[in-house]
Amino acid sequence: MDVIEIIKDAFVFPSKNIGLLLIYELLSVVAGGFSVVGTLVYVLGFISPECFMWGGLAVVVSMVIGWVLSGYLISVIKSGIEHDDKVPEFEWWDNFITGFNNFIVSIVYFIIPAFIVLVVGYLTNIYGNIMEMARGIFLQVQNIYLGTSSTFVFEPISHALVNLVISLAVTITAAIVLFVIFSFLQTMAEARLANTGSLSEALNVFEAVKDITRIGVGKVVIVILLVIVIIGVIEMILSAIFNYVPLLSILSIIISPYLVFFAQRAVGLLYSDIA
Repeated sequence: MDVIEIIKDAFVFPSKNIGLLLIYELLSVVAGGFSVVGTLVYVLGFISPECFMWGGLAVVVSMVIGWVLSGYLISVIKSGIEHDDKVPEFEWWDNFITGFNNFIVSIVYFIIPAFIVLVVGYLTNIYGNIMEMARGIFLQVQNIYLGTSSTFVFEPISHALVNLVISLAVTITAAIVLFVIFSFLQTMAEARLANTGSLSEALNVFEAVKDITRIGVGKVVIVILLVIVIIGVIEMILSAIFNYVPLLSILSIIISPYLVFFAQRAVGLLYSDIA
């Protein structure tokens, strides 16, 4: 499918079963509620030890529901891969297992760039530059306090500041580039999980890279960016409308999951080129 066909199909797809959009949104609200309440109750555990148990239990329930929702979204991707025009029904146990696998995928595809960024930070000596500048500031403050100097002189710490700015700039740039790249790879990993049902296949970073090249780097970037832009524009327009007519914000219970389904369907259709 070409890019326009993917966007058109993906945008219409969620409208084929509004009921499932509402179920998804309801479960999202419930999961969010358990998460917020559970966290608050857990914090109260410092006052009453029982709150640790109840708060932790609520957070676990939130995670379980979240895994079900995550697994369900993988099934939406699968519907795109298979060109199935029917919005998939919830299959609670299968969705839970798939969602848990996707949770592991998310962790792995976050840890890899995070580790590389830490290495870059170490090589650029961010910590050492911070300590050097802090030491210079401390010595000058100490001199002023002891009366050996009456003014704060910036020059002694300027070298450390320049080094710190350079190391931060390099590390932040590396972080942005890596996390953008791995967000694309994670998208391919989710499509691989939907297509094969295999966690090991989803975690195969090298195959995820090959999948992008098989589909076409340009096509992958264009489709994903188009999806992001379309969602962003719609949300901006709706935000403006809701500000003028707050009552219409009730429509978000359908619009929010609609946009999520749109994005997942687009990924599935994109991946169908090589499935």
